[in-house]
Amino acid sequence: MISIYSISALILAYFLGSIPTAVWIGKAFYKIDIREYGSGNAGATNTFRVLGKKAGIPVMLIDILKGYVATNLAYFIGVSTTGNVQSVVFINYMLALGITAVMGHLFPIFAGFRGGKGIATLFGMVLAINLHAALLCVIVFIVILLITRYVSLSSIVAGFVYPIAVAFIFPVYIKSVVIYGMCMCVLILVTHQKNIERLLKGKESKVNLFKKKAA
Repeated sequence: MISIYSISALILAYFLGSIPTAVWIGKAFYKIDIREYGSGNAGATNTFRVLGKKAGIPVMLIDILKGYVATNLAYFIGVSTTGNVQSVVFINYMLALGITAVMGHLFPIFAGFRGGKGIATLFGMVLAINLHAALLCVIVFIVILLITRYVSLSSIVAGFVYPIAVAFIFPVYIKSVVIYGMCMCVLILVTHQKNIERLLKGKESKVNLFKKKAA
């Protein structure tokens, strides 16, 4: 049953997702709008690229936290009246909260609806719903990043691993979770369209997290 509490939680999830971490940190500590530099995205990857790891790490962690906290709001509003947190209704509501937070990151009300690509916030959502699948995605991301040094390619591959993980490796017997995973792949492809074009042309930027940003 839809209640004022569940609707309020969805609104709160959107506001959490809308926190423009990269924009606020860039303006507060570096006096720049991160969206005017690099790829133009208000996300962790562009922050790493433009401002270095001292700014990129907190942006990434906060963006992950946004998705994680928003998804877990389901535990505080009494969606599962039976107390079974693995019920279909409960998991579906967690998905709804997480997706709402991701939409907030993509279209943040606090930053003129110009946000990032949502990968870190998506990961926070995945972390809240299926820890094992999330950790597998992290491993895949790191391996691909170490091999190629392309964050975009690493994100895309890790994103495609998730639906495979929840369907076959760490099966979740709730169809909506698998369907969400497939939809997530589509979203990643859409938000990374320009990256894919640059990858195919060999023009995508590489990152080196172990190298200090030049002064």
